[in-house]
Amino acid sequence: MPTFATMLSISPKDIKTAQLHGYLLGAVSPRPICFASTVDSDGNVNLSPYSFFNVFSANPPILIFSPARRVRDNTTKHTLGNVIATKEVVINIVSYDMVQQMSLSSTEYAAGVNEFVKAGFTEAPSVKVKPPRVAEAPVQLECKVNEVVALGNEGGAGNLVICEVVQLHIDENILDADGKIDPAKIDAVARMGGNWYSRAKTGMFEVPKPLSTLGIGVDALPEAIRFSTVLTGNDLGMLANVEQLPSGDASADIKMHKKAQALLGQGDLTAAWHTLIK
Repeated sequence: MPTFATMLSISPKDIKTAQLHGYLLGAVSPRPICFASTVDSDGNVNLSPYSFFNVFSANPPILIFSPARRVRDNTTKHTLGNVIATKEVVINIVSYDMVQQMSLSSTEYAAGVNEFVKAGFTEAPSVKVKPPRVAEAPVQLECKVNEVVALGNEGGAGNLVICEVVQLHIDENILDADGKIDPAKIDAVARMGGNWYSRAKTGMFEVPKPLSTLGIGVDALPEAIRFSTVLTGNDLGMLANVEQLPSGDASADIKMHKKAQALLGQGDLTAAWHTLIK
């Protein structure tokens, strides 16, 4: 007789939404990430990542992502209001080289705050829609929003944003000899449960969640650090995820920047800052 695992059997109605949410995110993974750039009716830019996302059709080319209502207080995100108001979005694909900055952009900054600036990304003008593209993203998909389907009214309920791709932008450096996207070159990342992500080339890695308070943002870093020739976008994203800038003078010494970079690679943000600020 085969031996079966002991199963935890749960009715969704018998547990809290937050617990159910955690089970679903842990089970349905890895999930591709929609890095959505939008504008509101006044032209203010917003940028936010979503892992309830995938492609569902090639003719017409349809993508769907879902900004869920917040579990804790049943509020909605700026992205949802923007796509309802303007019917446009750019979906940017996240590579490993930008994952720390992407994580920082998920911080809940106030309406009107430009996450491109806070996360240190570059706005690239779109061709057919108003929201800008993320220049650092290996693929950028300009979309018109065909429909938004609300799946419920309570905290945790999703909203299906059904998007039709009207223009594609692909970095030629991620293409192989046949002109196809090379999975290793695009180096995409995907979301898993908790703080965990998956990298297409190497598997799982961890990115600590952004502060529950607001990180200072890349734009608030000292120029000697922000314009470093050593520190990468990921490095700057990690350094910017602090509540306040450490006191002291920022070092422009390349040796110190390399030492700080090594410490960041080990996950030691505090020691990295002590290296950079004297």
